[in-house]
Parts: sequence; C-alpha cells; structure tokens
Amino acid sequence: MQRQVLREKAENVKEIRELMQKYESIGIASLYKVRASQLQELRRKLEKNAYLRVIKNSLMERAISDSKAGGNIKELKGYLQGPNLFLFTNINPFKLALILQRSKIKAFAKVGDVAAEDVVVPEGNTGLPPGPIISQLGSVGIPTRIESGSVWVNRDTVVAEEGETISQSLAPVLSKLGIKSVEMGLTLKVVYDNGVIIPEEQLSLDLDEYRKNLGEAYAQAMNLSLNTAIPAPENIAMLVQIAAAEAYNLAFSAGVPTPEIISDLLRKAHYEALALSEKIPKQ
Repeated sequence: MQRQVLREKAENVKEIRELMQKYESIGIASLYKVRASQLQELRRKLEKNAYLRVIKNSLMERAISDSKAGGNIKELKGYLQGPNLFLFTNINPFKLALILQRSKIKAFAKVGDVAAEDVVVPEGNTGLPPGPIISQLGSVGIPTRIESGSVWVNRDTVVAEEGETISQSLAPVLSKLGIKSVEMGLTLKVVYDNGVIIPEEQLSLDLDEYRKNLGEAYAQAMNLSLNTAIPAPENIAMLVQIAAAEAYNLAFSAGVPTPEIISDLLRKAHYEALALSEKIPKQ
C-alpha cells in the first residue's frame, strides 16, 4: 500500500513538472473563502486560456525542487501556505490578475472577514421597525432616530475602513441593513512568468491611472517630436502644417511674391499706401 502511495505521488509530481514545462506562467491563488460555484465559473471563463488545478502544497514543493526551469522559480515555495489553486497559462500575468479581480463578487460579511473597501452605512430610512436594532446600530457608532414608524440613520457613517476586520457586533448589523462589505473570489498571491517572480502587490493595476499615464506620455512624446521636427506617422500632418505656416510667415515678412501669398502682399501694400496717404497733407 505504501509503495502504491509513493508511486502515485511520484506520478503526480511528474505530471506537475510537465505542466510547468508546457506553460509560460504559473499562478498561485488563495482558495480562502472561495465558493465552489465561483471556481466552476472561473474554470469556464479560463478554459481556453489557462489550466486550473488544486494541488497539495507538498507535491507542488517537490515539483518545484525538481524543476529545471530557470529564473527564480524556487522562490515560489515561499507562497505555498494555506489552500491554493494553481493556474498554468500562457496569457499575460496582468490580464490573468484582472480576470480574477473581475470575477469577484460582493457578499455579506461574517465575523473575522476583512472589509474590501470603506464600509459606509448611508443616511436614510433603514426600513426596520424600532426595537433591538436601535441598540445594535448604536453599539457600532451609527446615529439613529425614529420617524414614521421606522429607524432612520441620521448621517452617512463609516463603520469599517478598508482592510479592517469585521467585528462580532458589526457583522449582524450589516446583514440586517443589506450591506455587502466583503469580496469573495480568487486572489493571485504570485505569478512566475518566464523566469520572473511577480508578487501580488505588483500584479494589481489601476487601469484609469494607467490610461492617464499613457495619455500624458503620448502628449509629451508628441510635443517633443514636434519641437524637434522628428517626422513620424503620428505627427507628419502637423509638421507639414507647421512648416507651411512658417514658410508663409517668412515669405510674407520678406515680401517674397509667390502664388500662395501674392494676394496677401498686394492687400498689405494697399493698406500701407492708404495709411501713408492719410499722413500726406492735402493741398
């Protein structure tokens, strides 16, 4: 029996090594509080882009130790804590992280959960009748009043900040108020991509900020190319317009008659003659 178990483990490790050789990237995601339905949905979304597999950390550690892959792959061992899902893929690691982020759903918090963002109880009617709820709301710092037979919240109140643990007194209050304050889903802890280790904090992209930075960089590059007159497909039309305007101004200032400016030169000469005639005393 023991030999069979050892043989099965060896076969599993071999299979894992083959997966590591087949794909460019290996992602490790925490399975903490991930629902089976979410995992199934994610498998469906990624079936053409990634192979998802739950692997025992001990087997994965052996496969990493036996791996002949370059780079810092051995550093993955430091992320083998808790229940994990391993993602083998060839897609961009940042795209993978974005897919996982967008697959998360909001859920009601349980005691000990961590707030995904600042939790705000909004001002207004809770729709709840007076009773024990008043003291429950007061215990977590929510100011209330009774109006038209309902409990009202006097003002918007932050009851938990992003990253704060949901307390035993707050969790039931948020549930009664219908406020979903935690995110459920997979979170990438790390990705090994073509020899490079990319930890969680570097995988998260602020797309709005990224677009803003790209826009600013494009504008600066465009200004530099125009000021230095470096022709490129993106600026050639503007460079021609600038050159035409400068050539016109030079020819006009020097009084050089060309078909393009002759009418403007004649108009200028006419106005100058009129101005001069006004200064000549009339007999």
